[in-house]
Amino acid sequence: MSADTVEQLLQCALSELTARFVTQATPVPTGLLEALDADPRAGAHALARRIRSRQEKNRAEGQRIRKLLRFETELWEQGHTHIAGVDEAGMAPLAGPVVAAAAVLPKGFRLKGLDDSKKILDAEKRESLAEAIKRDAVAWAVGRAEVEEIDRINIYHAGLLAMRRAVEGLSVKPDHLLVDARTVPECSVPQKGIIKGDALSLSIAAASILAKTTRDRWMAELDAQYPGYGLAAHKGYPTPQHLQVLREKGVLPIHRRSFAPVREALGLPTSAPPSALQAELFPEAPSRTGVKS
Repeated sequence: MSADTVEQLLQCALSELTARFVTQATPVPTGLLEALDADPRAGAHALARRIRSRQEKNRAEGQRIRKLLRFETELWEQGHTHIAGVDEAGMAPLAGPVVAAAAVLPKGFRLKGLDDSKKILDAEKRESLAEAIKRDAVAWAVGRAEVEEIDRINIYHAGLLAMRRAVEGLSVKPDHLLVDARTVPECSVPQKGIIKGDALSLSIAAASILAKTTRDRWMAELDAQYPGYGLAAHKGYPTPQHLQVLREKGVLPIHRRSFAPVREALGLPTSAPPSALQAELFPEAPSRTGVKS
């Protein structure tokens, strides 16, 4: 960019330059930062510092995203095209389904701020990320296991069942799965289970966002169906408020009767007997740890 153009920019109000190069993150012309440094106005120096700070944050975010894509990049370089990240939400709650999601991201996908859903506390930001993932993903799907299934086969295997349903719901068959902590049973697609995968893989992080936001919406719908239990607020998790209302108002049909606090509220023994159905549905699903393929 010519010096004349930089000179023209310096004739603009600093507020306009701030809006353009900080708020709107417009690419900074060559020479502008140096010109702001040489400008006698203190505001120009402050603006130069803000632009450099934004550039540094952008570089750091780019490095973070590249690091989160290392598993995907390795598979892309091996010739795999459709890599699906898989994760679940809702293992610990006392009420409601367990939900899983699968997401196939395009090669080289970038989405600023995308991370493990547990690290993103702002619900609106999670929703915004979910919408962007749905818009730009090659394919995505959600699966769920209902409360009755959770109580029959236990929450661990119900989570696996929800994951399997999410993978089966994809409109594009994936070449490889990246799964948070586990492997999906009865699935012919090659897969790798990654401990804390939602913090290490961008595809798994995307799936975690989809699973979390989907389940939160369903819990809000259940809150409307069963008012007074605070389901939209605590999402079924065993908060003190939830435990109190459970004692005061009783157990709902959507409460998991295999969970100790619910059984206690029903006056039942706090440990539910294992079901033979889990062995029938998942004959070879031992608990595994580590990174596996």
